[in-house]
Amino acid sequence: MKWTLEVVVVPVADVDRAKAFYADGLGFTVDHDTTLGEGQRLVQLTPPGSGCSIVIGEGVIPPMEPGSIKGLQLVVPDIVAAHAELVERGVEVTDVQAIDGDGDKLRRGGAALDNVGFVFFADPDGNGWAVQQISNRA
Repeated sequence: MKWTLEVVVVPVADVDRAKAFYADGLGFTVDHDTTLGEGQRLVQLTPPGSGCSIVIGEGVIPPMEPGSIKGLQLVVPDIVAAHAELVERGVEVTDVQAIDGDGDKLRRGGAALDNVGFVFFADPDGNGWAVQQISNRA
């Protein structure tokens, strides 16, 4: 049997602010923005090329503290290009880091960053994200 992860709920305090961050800041596609009734709104957004979406909203998602999700992870084929795009879009993001313990963080590029190249950022509520480079899966 095949199991796929399709949606992750991301708790936010202000749906419009979060929608703008994910759509304009990160370039996620707004799949739908639905008002189901008074105080009930659901917004689904999908990262470019992803099979998994995030959902933000109010009144229809499980009660969770805004900013309480840490460790959400996106994967890209080129972390240096992803970093440049995030900076260009105005996202506060860390420098590219090689997380493998060899201390060679700034001199790496290309395939040398596969599996170990990361950048980190948070949404306006503090939900934490990592972006990892994987350009070739064994």
